Amino acid sequence: MSRFAIGIITLALAVACQKPSTTEAKTQALSDSGAPVAKWTGGSISSSELDALMYEQRKQALEQLLVRKLVEQKAKAESVTPEALWKREVTDKVKKPTDAEMKKFYDEQGKKQPLPPFEQVKDQIAQYMERPAMQAAQQSYVEKLKKDLNAEVMLKPTRVEVAAEGPAKGPAAAPVTIVEFSDFQCPYCSKAEETVTKVLKTYDGKVRVVFRDFPLPFHPQAVKAAEAAHCAGDQGKYWEMHEKLFANQKALEPPALKGYAKALSLDQGKFDKCLDSGDKAKVVDSNRKAGEKVGVTGTPAFFVNGYQLSGAQPFEEFKTIIDAELARK
Repeated sequence: MSRFAIGIITLALAVACQKPSTTEAKTQALSDSGAPVAKWTGGSISSSELDALMYEQRKQALEQLLVRKLVEQKAKAESVTPEALWKREVTDKVKKPTDAEMKKFYDEQGKKQPLPPFEQVKDQIAQYMERPAMQAAQQSYVEKLKKDLNAEVMLKPTRVEVAAEGPAKGPAAAPVTIVEFSDFQCPYCSKAEETVTKVLKTYDGKVRVVFRDFPLPFHPQAVKAAEAAHCAGDQGKYWEMHEKLFANQKALEPPALKGYAKALSLDQGKFDKCLDSGDKAKVVDSNRKAGEKVGVTGTPAFFVNGYQLSGAQPFEEFKTIIDAELARK
């Protein structure tokens, strides 16, 4: 493998909160997606869960291979090596941190933990400080290459039918339905809210978004927060509470949840009784189990007319699938 291939920073950044390693859901594959492919006392792995994992691995591998092929073709056309092209278009465009900037960073970190002498870790500090700019430069150049060379990715995940049950935005008859499995304590889920809002605005009247709960086991306040949203929904303010919860992810304990209900002018007695009784626990658990049946392992997870998108993906990822689905109608 060439030094160029080894040196490419992966474009698949962390975008999701992950769990530690009926006819409600079915795929267009020959096998039943709900059928287990492995099981043990107390648990199982479904076919759809395995399919989702395999698709994500193939998608990442395809992206890396595509980038390498595009750079090699562009380099050949310019009679330069891929390494030289990459250096010119990406590496050389990243501003290197000065010694003063690195020393400042070193001193700040040194206040938190013991560190080796500055000269010993100088190179590692430089790489760490350059990483965000390097990733941005790479993303920009790769997108330009794809546009210039008319690159198109045809790889598609297996289509899965997911029951669109729960609070929704957009018309029920919309040609595209997005079912979102999410966790109010997951920072990536909060980040995805902006993209979902943009999707609804861009495709006004053509897209419906259904929100389903998928509280992760290592987010201790996520279950009760989801219950609070449904309790607020009983009083017609599900989405108002939804927004409150994502805006205050570090304060989701029951007293705080009751404070949000007061701020939303809900009937406090009814809300408190609903929350304290655990009346909505079954709804939240039903949503979580529905997600597990279709292979959800982390949040946020989206199913765009059955095509899964895992993590807080950019708007363009949604646009590609939505446009294709609308063209089919």
